[in-house]
Amino acid sequence: MTVTAEVVEADAPPEARGVPRDGVRLLAAYGDGRLEHTRFRRLPDLLAPGDLLVVNTSATLPAAVPARLPAAGPARLPAAVPAGDASGTAVIVHFSTHLPGDLWLVELRQPVAGGASEPWDAEHSGAVGRTLELPGGATAELLAPWTRGEGRLWFAALALSQPFLTWLRRYGRPIRYGYVPREWPLAMYQTVFARDPGSAEMPSAARPFSPQVVTELVSRGVGLAPLLLHTGVSSGEAHESPYPERYRVPVTTARRVNEARAAGGRVIAVGTTVVRALETVVDAGGVVHPGEGWTEVVVTPARGARAVDGLITGWHDPEASHLQLLEAVAGRELLDRSYDAAREAGYRWHEFGDSHLLLP
Repeated sequence: MTVTAEVVEADAPPEARGVPRDGVRLLAAYGDGRLEHTRFRRLPDLLAPGDLLVVNTSATLPAAVPARLPAAGPARLPAAVPAGDASGTAVIVHFSTHLPGDLWLVELRQPVAGGASEPWDAEHSGAVGRTLELPGGATAELLAPWTRGEGRLWFAALALSQPFLTWLRRYGRPIRYGYVPREWPLAMYQTVFARDPGSAEMPSAARPFSPQVVTELVSRGVGLAPLLLHTGVSSGEAHESPYPERYRVPVTTARRVNEARAAGGRVIAVGTTVVRALETVVDAGGVVHPGEGWTEVVVTPARGARAVDGLITGWHDPEASHLQLLEAVAGRELLDRSYDAAREAGYRWHEFGDSHLLLP
């Protein structure tokens, strides 16, 4: 990736600047080297009857919650700290992954101006056994640090007086980072396919789909098949490999993937989450099987991608670990050329940004 043009960060949903979801820009990159600049609403023109789009039905949680970390004292403290109490430090908790045993993987973040957050200062990391005070009288005990990655995540046990989703909808808000300077409603972080609440951050590759685009795809003989993968936090500052995530590939979706490929159609993943789920259940011969559970698969160029023929994704920092997955699908040369072209043309980055279709 050699172009030195500045990245244009999407600091708000496209709707905020008068652009509908399916009106964002789309760069299509083909195996013969062609690059085509268009709009997402033209996606049906770029696909063919018999192609199959596989989509993620995970819905985004309002997974960022304000909290207070006591400065010192016993592991268990009163359930609420009065406003302005100087005995604790304000933090933001990102709820990443719901684990067996009703535990959570959580990330502690430092609030910054405007309500966003930044990585927690390492000097505060010695918090084992401490109890976070959460809104509504809830608490979260920090049991142990997650031993992989950069040490940002913690195992936590929650104490709530109401069901988790009810509590979270009342007190949480969508996770956002510094390039998005103001809050937006949770609906702005949902895709047209969202059905099953569970993702810490939006499976954003599907955000540009509209009911009109879906109808046009189906009317032209392009299929859609669902699966589920609940995403954890990305916290892109650390550029880490993905954590274990819960997934489900239904029997009907596995069958449709295999039938599409057998008939000469292309299987196109809508997002890296879909690639990860399908690569978890594909065998060495390229046959996809139904399955569910936890995936720790990390798709790299060395491993390769066996289950998909193309990918719809967004634009993210070149250092981000998921670019290894994109390279596994598209190859380094095509990926470099498309990223250079996107930067030169001013495509918008991140979850509210423009779109990228890779058909190698």
